Amino acid sequence: MSERKILVVAHAHREDTVDAAVRVTELLRTSGAQPVLSREDRTELSALAPVLAEVPVLGTDVPLADIDLAIVLGGDGTILRAAELVRDGTAPVLGINMGHVGFLAEIERDAMDSAVQRAIEGDYAVEERLTLDVRVKDRAGRVVYETWALNEATVEKDSREKMIEVVMEIDKRPLSTFGADGVVIATPTGSTAYNFSAGGPVIWPTVQAIAVVPLSAHALFARPLVVGPEHAIAVEVLEGGAGASAVLWCDGRRSHPLPPGARVSVRRSPQPVRLARLHPAAFTDRLVRKFKLPVTGWRGPADPMATGVIDTVPAEAME
Repeated sequence: MSERKILVVAHAHREDTVDAAVRVTELLRTSGAQPVLSREDRTELSALAPVLAEVPVLGTDVPLADIDLAIVLGGDGTILRAAELVRDGTAPVLGINMGHVGFLAEIERDAMDSAVQRAIEGDYAVEERLTLDVRVKDRAGRVVYETWALNEATVEKDSREKMIEVVMEIDKRPLSTFGADGVVIATPTGSTAYNFSAGGPVIWPTVQAIAVVPLSAHALFARPLVVGPEHAIAVEVLEGGAGASAVLWCDGRRSHPLPPGARVSVRRSPQPVRLARLHPAAFTDRLVRKFKLPVTGWRGPADPMATGVIDTVPAEAME
C-alpha cells in the first residue's frame, strides 16, 4: 500500500488549534502517512509552531490528485475552507470540531487521536453532499462571475438603509417580485446554517432538495420554498424601484457585487462535496446534540435496535 497523503487544514487563530495541528501531523508521520498543508496554513502555523515549517505544501510538493483525505481542525468555517481546497479533487473531508457548534464536524477534539488512526487506516464511510453551481450575468446577459456553494448562495442588500427589489424565477418562469433584504438559496447541508437563522426548513442530508428563503420580504407570497434538485432557480435584482444594489455571498466566503439588472442563476452542481464519517449516528441525534434540544419526557423504544439506527458515537464525543 502506498503512503497515504493527508491534507491537514487548520488556522493559527487559536492556540489549541495550533497544538492540535502539531499533534495530528506527528500522528500521521509516526503511522507512515504524509501530512500536507496548504501554503497559507503552513506560513501561519509554522510562525507559531516551527516544527510545521517542513510539512509539504499542497499544489507545490504534493498535487491535489494525490490527496487521499483532508483532516480539518476547526469549526464549520474551516470545514468550508477545506471543501474549497479539495474541490477539484476526490478527497473526502473529516472534521474535528475545535469550535462551538461545529455542525459539519464528525467528532469532538477529545476523540482526535483515535479518529486520526482510523483515518489513516481508511476506516470511514463517505457521504456525498449536494452542492450548488452559481452564475452571475450582467444586465447585458454576459456571464461575469461563476462559483459554487456547499451551504448556500445568498443575494442580499449591500446597504443598511435600503432594501432590494428582486424577482424570483423557477425553471425559467417568474414566480414573484418583492422588496426584501435578500434571498437565501440553501442545500440540505446549509439548511442548519444561514437558512436556519432566516426561518427556513431543516432538511435531512439524505433528502435531495434546495431551499429558497426570502429575507424580511415585503410581500404576501414570500414564504420559504423547497424544490427538487432538478429545478433551476434565478434571482434578478431589479432596476428602478428602490434602486439599491446587492451582493452575492456563497458560503460566507466568496462574494461578488450585484448592480441593478444583475441576474443570479443557481442549480445543482454535478460535483458533490464528500464528507468522511466515522460514526453512523442518526441525523436527529446530531440536531439534538449540536443545538442542545430538550428531549426530556421522550418515551421511545427501550431497545435502541428497535429504531433501526444505532448511535455509536463514543461517550466522550457526546460531551
